[in-house]
Amino acid sequence: MTTETVLSEPCHLWLEKFLLHLQVERGLSPLTISNYRRQLTSIAITLGLYEWSGMTPSDVKRVMAAAKMDGHKPRSIALRLSALRTFCQYLIDNEQLFSNPVEGIQAPKQGKPLPKQLSVDEMQQLLANEQAASGDTDEGIICRDVAMFELLYGCGLRLSELTGLNLSDYPKDGTIKVTGKGSKQRILPLGRQAQKALHAWLKVRPAYASPYEPAIFVSKRKTRISNRQVANRLNQMAELQSLSQKVSPHKLRHSFATHVLESSGDLRAVQELLGHANLSTTQVYTHLDFQHLAKVYDAAHPRAHKK
Repeated sequence: MTTETVLSEPCHLWLEKFLLHLQVERGLSPLTISNYRRQLTSIAITLGLYEWSGMTPSDVKRVMAAAKMDGHKPRSIALRLSALRTFCQYLIDNEQLFSNPVEGIQAPKQGKPLPKQLSVDEMQQLLANEQAASGDTDEGIICRDVAMFELLYGCGLRLSELTGLNLSDYPKDGTIKVTGKGSKQRILPLGRQAQKALHAWLKVRPAYASPYEPAIFVSKRKTRISNRQVANRLNQMAELQSLSQKVSPHKLRHSFATHVLESSGDLRAVQELLGHANLSTTQVYTHLDFQHLAKVYDAAHPRAHKK
């Protein structure tokens, strides 16, 4: 079912204008735009709106109550509220609303679970045994997997950033160009192991890729590898090694952030490396770094000095 068949014409018209604005003016990814479409379409259907201009704070509360009754978690409800707030501000800017009905309405409180990460020893075990436990006998595919996982952990990449890498993003000068959320780009240094693994893969890549395929990492179909394929390969490798916990690409990113912060204590640097727009997003890792903070306290605080 499409938005045209479930929304009134005025609702559909302004929704499409907003989504085009997100694409052209703000440069958001197709996935993010799809999420906005889904959230706002659901809201319009829930309220039975004919025009967005008729929305009130009471309607917003109805949306939240309906989402809760449908079993949505606080984080999901908060995302829906955020999408609606942004859309309403767009409508105000285009003189379709006089005030934002979402203002003053708080999202439900949600817990902040600490990111899951592997210890340094677990990461060493995982990466040291990649080739032996890859579950594949194809040497080229093994090289590819080793390079992918070394980059995920060595650079703290998001999964979509890894699969989005092109040959032109690697100038072979010890750095790699990454395109993150909102099409924002950043240059990251490559560690010795990541460079070694990447060189090994690129040496055999021509036998596995279509002639005009720009992606660094390709599947056995000779086209850009998908997010699901990378996650499945990593999960398969972890299971073969009988690790005590599940391993995902995002967990390697969390492990990277935690280990760099523990070693450096430089939160701003970790923010830049991860590509976080706001420092508050990175600050969750400070909860994981008590050992480092304790050392700083012992060394610097007058009351902590030993006689």
